[in-house]
Amino acid sequence: MKKIVMATCLLLAPFIGFNSQNIVKGIVVDNDSEKPLQGVLVKFKNTLLSKTTDSEGAFLFKNLTQGKYLLEVNFKGYETQNISLELFDKTLDLGIISLFKDISEDQDLSLITITDDELNDDVSSADNISGLLQSSMDIFLRTAAFEFSSSFFRVKGLDSSNGKVLINGIEMNKIYDGRAQWSNWGGLNDVLRNQEFRSGLSSSDVTFGGLLGSKNMNTRASEQRYGTRVSYSSSNRSYQHRVMATHATGIIKNGWAFTFSGSRRAGNEGFNEATSYSANSFFASIEKKLTDKSSINFTGIFTPNRRGKSSPNTQEVFDLKGIKYNDYWGFLNGKKTNSRIKEVSEPIIMLNHYWDISDKTSINTNIAYQFGKIGNSRIDYNAGSNPSPTYYQTLPSYFLRNDNYEKAYDAQNNFLNDGQINWIRIFDANSINASSNLENAYVLYEDRNDDKQLSINTILSKEINNNILLNGKVGLKRLQSQNFAEVIDLLGGKGYLDIDPFGATENEKQNNLLNPNRIVGVGDKFKYNFNLNSTIISAFAQAQFNYNKIDFYTAVNFSNTTHQREGLYKNGGFPDKSLGKSKEQKFTNYGIKTGGTYKITGRHLVDVNVGYLTNAPTIRNTFSNSRENNNEVFDLQSEKTLSSDISYVFRNPIITSKVTAYYTSIKDATEISFYFADGVGGDNTAFVQEILSGIDKKHLGLELGLEAQLTSTFKLKGAASIGQFTYDNNPNLELTTEADTESLVAGFVDGSKDFGEANLKNYKLAAGPQNAYSFGFEYRDPNYWWFGATVNFFSNTFIDISPLNRSKNFYLDDDGLPFLDYDTTIAKELLKQEKFDDYSVVNLVAGKSLKINKYYISVFATVNNLLNKTYKSGGFEQGRNANYRQLKEDKSLDKPVFGSKYWYGRGTTYFLNVSVSF
Repeated sequence: MKKIVMATCLLLAPFIGFNSQNIVKGIVVDNDSEKPLQGVLVKFKNTLLSKTTDSEGAFLFKNLTQGKYLLEVNFKGYETQNISLELFDKTLDLGIISLFKDISEDQDLSLITITDDELNDDVSSADNISGLLQSSMDIFLRTAAFEFSSSFFRVKGLDSSNGKVLINGIEMNKIYDGRAQWSNWGGLNDVLRNQEFRSGLSSSDVTFGGLLGSKNMNTRASEQRYGTRVSYSSSNRSYQHRVMATHATGIIKNGWAFTFSGSRRAGNEGFNEATSYSANSFFASIEKKLTDKSSINFTGIFTPNRRGKSSPNTQEVFDLKGIKYNDYWGFLNGKKTNSRIKEVSEPIIMLNHYWDISDKTSINTNIAYQFGKIGNSRIDYNAGSNPSPTYYQTLPSYFLRNDNYEKAYDAQNNFLNDGQINWIRIFDANSINASSNLENAYVLYEDRNDDKQLSINTILSKEINNNILLNGKVGLKRLQSQNFAEVIDLLGGKGYLDIDPFGATENEKQNNLLNPNRIVGVGDKFKYNFNLNSTIISAFAQAQFNYNKIDFYTAVNFSNTTHQREGLYKNGGFPDKSLGKSKEQKFTNYGIKTGGTYKITGRHLVDVNVGYLTNAPTIRNTFSNSRENNNEVFDLQSEKTLSSDISYVFRNPIITSKVTAYYTSIKDATEISFYFADGVGGDNTAFVQEILSGIDKKHLGLELGLEAQLTSTFKLKGAASIGQFTYDNNPNLELTTEADTESLVAGFVDGSKDFGEANLKNYKLAAGPQNAYSFGFEYRDPNYWWFGATVNFFSNTFIDISPLNRSKNFYLDDDGLPFLDYDTTIAKELLKQEKFDDYSVVNLVAGKSLKINKYYISVFATVNNLLNKTYKSGGFEQGRNANYRQLKEDKSLDKPVFGSKYWYGRGTTYFLNVSVSF
């Protein structure tokens, strides 16, 4: 039937219509229902000419030049049609073009489940890039999303904030840290399938983009695949069960279109212990066609979710408890109860107006408002002992350090037999205090971020002629963020004293001098309370040129960013710098990029891109300790980036391949860390904010993707990434802490101490595996079942180093002179960066699609890490041993007390999905 449709178009096209010059038109319909399809992309390949079908499924091209063309008709969920045309001063009416549903499309669910499972953590997995890449057709990038993501591989070694994520042209990256909050639209896979991905610096019609490219998800109701879809999934990764239902009407009477979707994801425990998961997702998109040239679309997204976190652990802990161990939970009333729950509830509402002013000019105006909360719970204990079962004074290594073998043996047995939070002891301590009319020893609270963000933009697209396309965009983003701690459970007590127990004086202990020694209960704010306000005004312009032998583009971007903190508490440690508004931190930034593709022949192409960008610091890296004071980072600079890449593409009927060489230089970056340090300025201890500024980084490497379609059903595929990601200078290191007596002894002046350069140059960045390789095969049977397997190899994964240990603090005693016993050879060995073991992982994928009457049924399954390989996926050096003597003493032990902490990759996991569409 498909061959008949295409043959009919080819035979009739030269003879149909004589009333106009160089016009191509047609109507696209669903083959089963014969209903028109709106939003189908119809484009002349190797040109800039493209249209999307209207509510009647119609498209029309005018004023075309004579010649031979290949017309591509593409719509998500349908098989693509390609029609050869030859134009010679006639109207070509292609009539009805029927699209056939692609019943094998559900293989892409593996990518979308990665987004659900891997992108919702707070540490290494928060930087996973698979969600951005899932819609890419690039061989290497699809492999990075399919095969490399579970190892927290970073494309080009770059942070995920370098990729821009948009919904209907509105950027969704958080202003706070620049990263997308994937859980804001998790569980809505069915309605987020219409995606446009642009890799790297390449051109996009809706955004300037970032170093890793951009993805725009289109939720227009009229362009959703009409019909109903119901699915069930089972997994042992994050959630255990997922049910989802979606219905789309397409365009109906009076120009309305509706799409609704909902899902439920739940599980008592994922791969790691006590990582509970509970998420509901709701979606509505309503579109009204106002005229033949314009329409307005409303989208509402609400995805409240709660999940239990898992802990990084030292090697000592992993050796005793295994890679599934999680120290954040304990048994309470017979149930595993996690003390650290992340809850996200941030609804998104948006209005989008689409207006085709003419056949060559369109304007898209968008407004979005996002509000709600992010909460991260934990236990506070200003009058009790540390409740963590992995607290260093409870582990065997602490007693072995003092040669107390009896207590070390007891500690090991206690940890092996239990090793979890003792909720009963916590409740008992609070109850005893309450009976004596004393405040709680412990309390359960959450760190809250309640954001309100307004985004407005207008996007212009102007086709000058068949070869030149202009794009432009102006936008405004405004954030109001409330940040505070809130009590969520008194844990059997009567009230909690709002103080900082580490303060040296009564005033320094007060979290809020305006209300000292306050007793707080459930629902009360305490510890800290402040607002963050940010405004970003931006504009972008771009010109795209498309010719027979060369395509090229040039784009520029300008932005103005303002950050400000407003303290609502007068902190006792910073009485003069915490209350009220800070100075506004203003940054003006720009970017310029250009690139092109030279078509040597139809089979050989060369692609080049180069760009220079400046980016304002995120709010996170603007204020040194925003929870307690208004202090901004000294001499804060915008980040400067120079990036380039060159690719060679070869394709023939059997082989498709691409090799890319890239180089990226990042200068004047800023990073802020928080930790408790021993050995600051000698033998002093302090909770510090570590400010690393003026950081230069270098990223260079090669990427390769290759597919060989050996037969119509059997394909070999391979990919490789060989990178080198390093610090490229010795940045400046500053520590800040409370300006008390202890900090003065440690050499701090007004709570700050400049340690000069941190010797980081040529150390490796902690960016996941710097080398990754994949080889596999895929078999696709004509009867719509498929099977595939890959072997993936990873190497050159490095730990995140401690900058303080690479500063002068490491070798200077409290008298300012080097330690008398300092040995440079030993020091070099102590500071050698840990390189993790190489490892390989085998993954399987299989599926079956079939049609029974009007029902499309799909079964899809993946198995990751088939051989249950154990491997470290990331980790960091602890900052507790901040000088030579302490680090030397600790590393001399068989089991270091303050050893590095690690994350391990998951063992064998599976995902199974069954869906029915009609």
